Amino acid sequence: MRVPLSWLREYVDLPAGETGRDVQAKLVAAGLEVESVEQLGAGLTGPLVVGKVLTIEELTGFKKPIRFCTVDVGQANGTGEPQEIVCGARNFTEGDKVVVALPGAVLPGDFRIAERKTYGKVSRGMICSGDELGMGDDGTHGIIVLPPEYEVGTDATELLELYDEVLDIAVTPDRGYCLSMRGVARETAIAYGLPLRDPALLDVPPPNGYGYLVKVSDPTGCDRFTARTVTGLDPEARSPIWLQRRLQKAGMRPISLAVDVTNYVMLELGQPLHAYDRSRLDGPIGVRRALPGEKLTTLDGTQRVLDAEDLVITDNSGPIGLAGVMGGADTEIADATVDPETGAARGTTDVVIEAAHFDPVVVARTARRHKLSSEASRRFERGVDPQAASAAAQRTVDLLVLLAGGTAEAGVTEVVTPSGPRTIALRADHPDKVAGVDYGRETVVRRLQEVGCDVYGQDELVVTVPSWRPDLTDPNDLAEEVIRLEGYENLPSTLPQPPSGRGLTESQRLRRRVGRALAGAGFVETPTYPFMGEGVLDQLGLAADDPARRTVRLVNPLSDEEPCLRTTLLPGLLGALRRNHGRGTHDLALFETGLVFLAGERPGTAVRLPVDRRPTDEEIAALDAALPAQPRHAAAVLSGAREVSGWWGGGRPAQWADAVEAARAVAREAGAELSVRQGRYGPWHPGRCAALYVVVDGAEELIGHAGELHPRVVKALGLPERTSAMELDLDRLERAGGGAVRAPRISTFPVATQDVALVVDQHVPAAEVEAALRAGAGELLESVRLFDVFSGEQIGEGKKSLAYALRFRAADRTLTVEEASAARDAAVVTAAERTGALLRGA
Repeated sequence: MRVPLSWLREYVDLPAGETGRDVQAKLVAAGLEVESVEQLGAGLTGPLVVGKVLTIEELTGFKKPIRFCTVDVGQANGTGEPQEIVCGARNFTEGDKVVVALPGAVLPGDFRIAERKTYGKVSRGMICSGDELGMGDDGTHGIIVLPPEYEVGTDATELLELYDEVLDIAVTPDRGYCLSMRGVARETAIAYGLPLRDPALLDVPPPNGYGYLVKVSDPTGCDRFTARTVTGLDPEARSPIWLQRRLQKAGMRPISLAVDVTNYVMLELGQPLHAYDRSRLDGPIGVRRALPGEKLTTLDGTQRVLDAEDLVITDNSGPIGLAGVMGGADTEIADATVDPETGAARGTTDVVIEAAHFDPVVVARTARRHKLSSEASRRFERGVDPQAASAAAQRTVDLLVLLAGGTAEAGVTEVVTPSGPRTIALRADHPDKVAGVDYGRETVVRRLQEVGCDVYGQDELVVTVPSWRPDLTDPNDLAEEVIRLEGYENLPSTLPQPPSGRGLTESQRLRRRVGRALAGAGFVETPTYPFMGEGVLDQLGLAADDPARRTVRLVNPLSDEEPCLRTTLLPGLLGALRRNHGRGTHDLALFETGLVFLAGERPGTAVRLPVDRRPTDEEIAALDAALPAQPRHAAAVLSGAREVSGWWGGGRPAQWADAVEAARAVAREAGAELSVRQGRYGPWHPGRCAALYVVVDGAEELIGHAGELHPRVVKALGLPERTSAMELDLDRLERAGGGAVRAPRISTFPVATQDVALVVDQHVPAAEVEAALRAGAGELLESVRLFDVFSGEQIGEGKKSLAYALRFRAADRTLTVEEASAARDAAVVTAAERTGALLRGA
């Protein structure tokens, strides 16, 4: 919302020396987001005056049309003689009043005006356009042509209100009333402790049976509709300069008098309005839901197919507008034209004014459905004061009568769905408890009354909420109003005092250990958004019955392309990898730990937890029962070089084994024994996919996969070749680890190392051989490590050699050679029994 300071002063008597920066500081302290203060007219100095074009001489022989003009500027040039000016614009004629910058003037951008010879003539000044004066978009993009009533030589800086300050306020969704001068003026008056001249306090005639007929068929979608009629408008009447300038400063383009007036009143009071050409209306105005398949051409010239949930304005011909969003082209106010035969002006002379109140949710959904956001829909979505409709209609009527010579018809139509005032019970000391400050009852009552509330009672207050504050719904909202008006900066800063013996939970410690371990291994943590589209699951190659396809769809997603909560961390991580690779970073190792959301049959309904006490275990359990399962996962992705080459030697590319090792690193931090087997699953290459298992509560469970992604997935997602990934369930891994990681026991006795090379079939996984060696070696085995894989003619076709280093150690003695050899032989025997392994060379 752009708020000109000069306009704001009409409603609040600010101190004479108060600047836009001063007002900004006050409003920011009151909780409004004032993003900037624009200085209009900065760098502009006169003389800048009104001139009358006397003669125009067309200069020829140049690449573009040039005109040599004489302009009467009165005594502003000190001589009273016509001013000679060369100008290239063509949207003015002899006799027009224009804005002239005389020599010595400086225009925005440090453009200095001086006498100069150009196109064979001496130009003594400049005829100005709105852009050159920094006035913004006036819809003409040419020389400013003023109404004829302004005197020659008049100071144009005051006439055009070129010097001003404009506050740019980012209005949050709960402060819809600040999308109006009335709302901002109210906040300003409170901040300065000054009275407010409310522009909505108008004498409004009561409704009667003579107004334009209106039929509301959907009182839920439209609970108030006011219609007024003005006849006899001058079709040639133009918006006065003051009205155009206020619209421009507020960021809107002047269009025509009737439209400008409705926009002006919307900015002033916050009530969107619409003006219909009465000659184009066919019968009574109606409000109803659209019929499936109905079509409407809106004011932007687009034909739209309506949805059954759309609320529309109709007449006998059908829909003539999207309620609260945009009007239809069929009843648009017609621009003034001249009859070529009679010379008489033609255009809209009779208008019907609509001031209605529509349901915010209905308007928001319609605007989103049709991708049609408008100034009206922005206000209705955030909440419009329903009690202001009649005043807004009256204000519009008064301005049209004043500026266009119209006549207000006596008929006043009001269709209202009865509703009572909204009240909230509030203990007088509730804001004190919320803020930790002793405000006292008098302060609480005074601040709530300043907001517009009616307050009754002593210790137990009954607060009637004003109609323009739909965001005030419970005691905490009222407490917030008191706190912000008393000043957030006045809240004491107190550090919480945690009881001794508390700290991070074991789950939090695990997440930190995992993060440190992966970061130490060269991975970079990359938090991503928890949203995804269902199409990415097809790109990942997941089966139709895969549990990851049971997604939780958001009712109001941030993006229509990602309407679901993620069921896997891979889409976000792979998207981050793709973006970084596309921007020139090719050696990537990224990881993330975060929640995934798995839909399922979970009974219960979400409950609203209390804020004045800790929720009970039952309340927390009831809330959790209504939510989807949210396990925490850990995932990592890799591409490019895992070890870069340099003077120290050659590097190597990242491969599937690095993804498996990342999973092992996570498991080590959890204190869990990770079992790795060959697997087949969705995104991974069937020959380079490891299934990750752990033992949870005595039963082996699959907790994730790791390896190289399938080439089809790489191509579908636009990833680098040979991209690898890992994902596992961190919660189940934590249960498998049994809690805190115990420090390793360091033995004082030496280790005995035995190497063994086994020949197995090519299809036998090395992990199975390793598991067999562990089982056979017994408790003396400290570790086993695969250090070589070999295949060739010496081994035999379809065979491979796996070389392992076995480390043996006893806790209470030094092992003899015989003991270590016996343990090794037992391990080989078990491997032979389970996997068919043969000792190489035997």
